[in-house]
Amino acid sequence: MTKTLTKSLWACVACLSLWPASLLAGPPDPALNLQACRNGRPECDRSRLTLSELTELARTDHARNVTQCRNGVESCDLSRLTPPEAIQLAVAKHDRNVSNCNDGIGDCDTSRLTKAEARDAVVAERRRQVAACKDGIGACDSSSFTSSELAAVATAERQRLVSDCRDGAARCDQALLTRPEAREVELAGRRRNLSDCTNGWDDCDRSKLGQQETIEVDRAVHERNLAACKDSRDSCDYSLLNPSESNALAAVERERNYTACLKGRGYCDRSRLTPLQALTAMPQPTVAAPAAKQP
Repeated sequence: MTKTLTKSLWACVACLSLWPASLLAGPPDPALNLQACRNGRPECDRSRLTLSELTELARTDHARNVTQCRNGVESCDLSRLTPPEAIQLAVAKHDRNVSNCNDGIGDCDTSRLTKAEARDAVVAERRRQVAACKDGIGACDSSSFTSSELAAVATAERQRLVSDCRDGAARCDQALLTRPEAREVELAGRRRNLSDCTNGWDDCDRSKLGQQETIEVDRAVHERNLAACKDSRDSCDYSLLNPSESNALAAVERERNYTACLKGRGYCDRSRLTPLQALTAMPQPTVAAPAAKQP
């Protein structure tokens, strides 16, 4: 009797182990199930939804399908669209194709354009080609350009050449400059070098500075070094300070040191205090001597 009961119990356990985990875990939470259905997840159990939830879900699914169709997603089901939605989709697709053809971005199907739209697309493409040649972007094919377009491209190329030389770009070819352009470029180079020297940048060439420019640069270097010393920066060179500036900085440092010693905060060098300051400053922390070992 005992053996038979034991076998029966084990058989029940084996059967239970074959049941789906979802059944053993009990019914899912209604709110979680509704959320899963709204998001289109596979664990959605529509049989547990109320009539109002099913209605809401149907609207959500339909709206999702409309969005997928308008965005060109493969999962779009055109058969589920209403006639007005199908018309809106056709209009959106046509407008997107026209925009792609005019902008040269994305897929363009010229066979779907009207005659007027096709002419606009040709004009837009021509305008892009001229702009690319004027900007020096990519390979320029000007074989089909009109005389006015060729003139506009030539003017843009000339302006770009002068601009490159004026900015000190490596692609500048000064041999192609006219005398007025060369003078303009030289003046721009002097201004750029003066700015480099004034700001202490590596491209500074002091040999190209005039007498007045050298004076201005030296003044800027001195002021920048003085500011670095006042801020205790590593770039400070005390040897470049005049006696008045050195004395002023020394006075500031003495005051800082006394304040640190007085308040017990910051680096304090008591050896630099005057006798009167030493009396008012906080005493130095004493280090206790190690206790003597007991015999």
